[in-house]
Amino acid sequence: MQYDVAVIGAGPAGLQAAIHASRKKVSVVVFGKPSNSAMSGTHVENYFAVTGNADGDDMISAGLSQAKEFGCDLVELNVTSAEPSGTGFIIRTEDDASYEVKSVVIATGISRKKLGVPGEKEFFGKGVSYCAVCDCNFYRGRVVAVVGNDTEAAVSAEVMTHYASKTYWVADDIGASDIAKNKALDAGAVLLTSQVDRIEGEARVARIVLKDGSSVDVDGVFIELGAKSAADLALDLGVMPEMDDTIKVGRDCGTEVPGVFACGDVTGKPWQVAKAVGEGCVAGMGAADHAKGVTE
Repeated sequence: MQYDVAVIGAGPAGLQAAIHASRKKVSVVVFGKPSNSAMSGTHVENYFAVTGNADGDDMISAGLSQAKEFGCDLVELNVTSAEPSGTGFIIRTEDDASYEVKSVVIATGISRKKLGVPGEKEFFGKGVSYCAVCDCNFYRGRVVAVVGNDTEAAVSAEVMTHYASKTYWVADDIGASDIAKNKALDAGAVLLTSQVDRIEGEARVARIVLKDGSSVDVDGVFIELGAKSAADLALDLGVMPEMDDTIKVGRDCGTEVPGVFACGDVTGKPWQVAKAVGEGCVAGMGAADHAKGVTE
């Protein structure tokens, strides 16, 4: 499938980008699950022209309706990879479908879901990572565990089999697509059907202890509990994220890679709806212009 603009993220930044890109008469596809937006389940009271406590889910629903009215398509699937291809980009989703696009807007937010187990915080940066694509090279020839039930965990487990000497995939209730699951297992990932109870070590991670009482010696633990992060996507597309996993952009919300834009929480604080929507407007118009070959 082919589109002019791909927007990755269905929160306020992504939907605003989609609305403004569509208004410039280009074809737009939005990837993501609106329910995963940080705005879902919240109330908004400090946004222009909003009085009282506006329901975040209602606002997302209204924004999605607007985007569709302007011609956007919504694909409620997570993106598993994004890469340059010729003069554009290839986006792949968890059902293994691929999309050819001319420009990309990253609007995924930056939240990292935590396991919330002992040792996770203590060993962050000392064997605990939330980005397999970012840190895979540090674990060549070592033993690692990838923790998570969903497609991103399966994809990360498959990736790590190409670097680590042994890759465990810890998942108690697999929600990953069959395609991603089978790729990970066929590549040699060892599935452990359990949950992590705690992470142990001294100066660095040495082992994980599972809920069933068993333990596994590992050098690294990759916690992958959600969709592909902004930092992962940026690296896939050739953009180097900042140390805090945010993405540096210019006044047009463009990155160092022509055709790749970013907006919302992924560009840094303040993490407010007003900033997300404003940057979404700028990024959407910039992405549309790039797709049309318009230059200033």
